[in-house]
Amino acid sequence: MSDLPDDLFLILPDGSEDSPAAPTLDYSRNPVVTVTFAGNRLTRNAARAYQKEFGIGVMDWRMLVMLTRDPGCSVGQAANLTGIDKAAVSRALQRMEKAGLVRAEVRGGDERRKSWFLTEAGHALHAQMLPRALERQRDLLKGFSPEELTAFTGYLQRFLDNMADQADTPE
Repeated sequence: MSDLPDDLFLILPDGSEDSPAAPTLDYSRNPVVTVTFAGNRLTRNAARAYQKEFGIGVMDWRMLVMLTRDPGCSVGQAANLTGIDKAAVSRALQRMEKAGLVRAEVRGGDERRKSWFLTEAGHALHAQMLPRALERQRDLLKGFSPEELTAFTGYLQRFLDNMADQADTPE
């Protein structure tokens, strides 16, 4: 349990001290709201850029990265690692398989258990997209020092660890 006070994250909608309106989450002072908004914008902007430049969506890019890092992973492993739901991962891989970017190998004779790999075309697309992804990342992180990036990444990792702990807690 956190010992941070709730009023650190709340605002009265009209901004007054004695508003009859109910308090709600403050957009500007709430890191959870800020991370959510940033994630939404990051995904939307990346989706537009990658669709326009490479003809694939951000989900497909994530799977290209995933399978470059962890060839032979399953849908479940990809979902756990990326935090994306298994159905979305499965749809992306099926779409990419039709496009010739990935291939599946059945494990243990069970059609439902597959290991996924990039094809030659998938590796080529990843190599083509990586410089653009790094350029986008540099633009987003402009003005940060290496030390600040290390601290920022550490904070985000702790945030993710707390989310994992919360997911394991029954409601």
